Amino acid sequence: MPPAAAKPLNVLTWILTALLALAAVGEFILHDQAATLDAVIIVLATIASIAAVNQQLPLQNVLFAAAITALIGGAAHGLSARTGIPFGPLTFGDTAGPKYFNSVPWTVPLLWIIAIFNSRGAARLILRPWRRVKNYGYLLIALTAALALGFDLALEPFAAHVKHFWLWQPTRVAITWHGASPVAFLGWTFVALLIMAFITPSLIRKQPGEQPPPDYIPVALWFGAVTLFAVGAAQSGLWLAVVVDAILAGSVAVFCWRGARW
Repeated sequence: MPPAAAKPLNVLTWILTALLALAAVGEFILHDQAATLDAVIIVLATIASIAAVNQQLPLQNVLFAAAITALIGGAAHGLSARTGIPFGPLTFGDTAGPKYFNSVPWTVPLLWIIAIFNSRGAARLILRPWRRVKNYGYLLIALTAALALGFDLALEPFAAHVKHFWLWQPTRVAITWHGASPVAFLGWTFVALLIMAFITPSLIRKQPGEQPPPDYIPVALWFGAVTLFAVGAAQSGLWLAVVVDAILAGSVAVFCWRGARW
């Protein structure tokens, strides 16, 4: 993208991120009475996630990748709600919003865009020192899936117990993370890898030239989301989730800082 076009888009993306931060502050203050803000935050985060990638790539490529991400992620959750595959049996609550095909709330596909796009952005920053390595593409896909898994680990207590977006049904697996069995996280990782396999060709920067400067917006969005989940968990007394979220956010911040300095 030409520098003249990229600069206004960068400003717009940071404005969206600032508005998102203001909405998140309102979420902290209102706590259980923030149903409208929940929708505002998800929509703003989705737009900011798309705009951040659009700084490096043509909009049609980014929108195509976003549509594929939403389609695969939403379909996987819809299938799981009906059959228990691939995440395990779950029921969506009314707080998650109106449902597509009486199956998947409109918020779920957007959550997948937020998780995948910003996990990929954080992974690119972490892997910046190894961008010239032969297997960089595979490393990026794998690390994106790992960061998306971390996003889900932070999301589950917030979505299931704080916001009641969904409820996990009991299974034979005794060990769970706030209702989600290990199968749910294996399924999330598999779907994240599947999404990356489909969208990566659209997100490859075709123009030759020097490596672009570090992009901090996806990291800010990923870090901000996990922070929001942690604060919500703290307000509900879910202290183990708060500790896990803090470890996740701190670790990613350190590795991103190291990559950005390269």
